[in-house]
Amino acid sequence: MKKQDLIISLGVVIFLAPFFIFKDVYRVYEEINQQFPLIMAFVKFAVLATFGEVLGLRIRTGKYNMPNFGILPRMVIWGVLGVWIAIAMGVFRNGVPVYLDKFQVFSGVSEAMSGDFSVLKLWGAFCISVMMNTTFAPVFMTLHKITDTHIAQTGGTIIGFFSKKIHFTQIIAEINWKVQWGFVFKKTIPFFWIPAHTLTFILPQNFQVLFAAFLGVCLGVILSVAARKQ
Repeated sequence: MKKQDLIISLGVVIFLAPFFIFKDVYRVYEEINQQFPLIMAFVKFAVLATFGEVLGLRIRTGKYNMPNFGILPRMVIWGVLGVWIAIAMGVFRNGVPVYLDKFQVFSGVSEAMSGDFSVLKLWGAFCISVMMNTTFAPVFMTLHKITDTHIAQTGGTIIGFFSKKIHFTQIIAEINWKVQWGFVFKKTIPFFWIPAHTLTFILPQNFQVLFAAFLGVCLGVILSVAARKQ
């Protein structure tokens, strides 16, 4: 392990430790999270998901940053995407159980989702995860790929990202769809994201967005594997 790895590991411990050691810190976090859920979603994804991509870069290249990587614009984009994800989670979390309740065999899913763990709650969480990951996730992943490419094309600077037009048509045409479909969609969605988000929706609601943001760290590793495949 290199010196920079030790520094990063120590930084993570220092950052997380107060939430476990001091009850007041965690209480303040919960209060802010309840009052400003979308702002906190922005912060969580900006920090955690970007950190995941930094780890992915470390795995792929041995470095935590490189020219054109653009940590700052990635944080901004992940923050915006985090708000989008938080809203989508709310829509699917509330909508899917209501629809399932229309079928007599699944009646009671909505009530089960707000209660303790049960088979019905597990089923509801699984259905929510399947619906979200087969409709929202592919669009989200493709948009994320487009913004990543634009960041690299504009030099990895925040000014470059927002001052230049995103060439959606050109970037979409240049995406390696063999990897995007064959690995990112076809393998990670059914074998990782659906199980991971099933667990997410089993958790208490105030932890769900935070856990989803932590999954962004896993996404960074997945993206590094996908980049190697290309």
